[in-house]
Amino acid sequence: MERENVFYATGKRKTAVARTWLKPGKGEIIINDKPLDDYFRLENARRVARQALELTNTTSDYDIKVNVKGGGTLGQAEAVRHGITRTLFQLNPDFRQVLKRAGFVKRDPREKERKKYGQRGARARFQFSKR
Repeated sequence: MERENVFYATGKRKTAVARTWLKPGKGEIIINDKPLDDYFRLENARRVARQALELTNTTSDYDIKVNVKGGGTLGQAEAVRHGITRTLFQLNPDFRQVLKRAGFVKRDPREKERKKYGQRGARARFQFSKR
C-alpha cells in the first residue's frame, strides 16, 4: 500500500506480528510509540531490527513506525526486520535481490510444536518403567 510516499507492510516471526510504515525522514525508528533503543533492551534485538536498513545503506534516509504484538523480544525483533524488508523492496525493487541473498525476504516458518497429551512435551516422553 502506498499513500504519499508512505509504504506499509506486515512482518511476521513465530507468533509476533509487526505492522510497519516507512516514509522519507531522518532515520527514526519508533516501535509501539517508543524509540527503538527504549523498546528493545537487548543489543542483539536492536541489531536484528536494523539489519535490513544497514544492508541497503538506508539507515538515515527513512523514518519507520512499527506496531508489534505477540511473541518474545527476539521474535518481535525478527518480525520488525521482516516488515522493514518488505517495505524496502516496495520502495525500491532493486533492494529485493540483496535482501533475499541475506535471507530476510522469506518469513521464517519455524514455530513451536504443541505439547501432546500423555507426554511431557512436544517430543519428550515420560520415563518408561518396566517394573
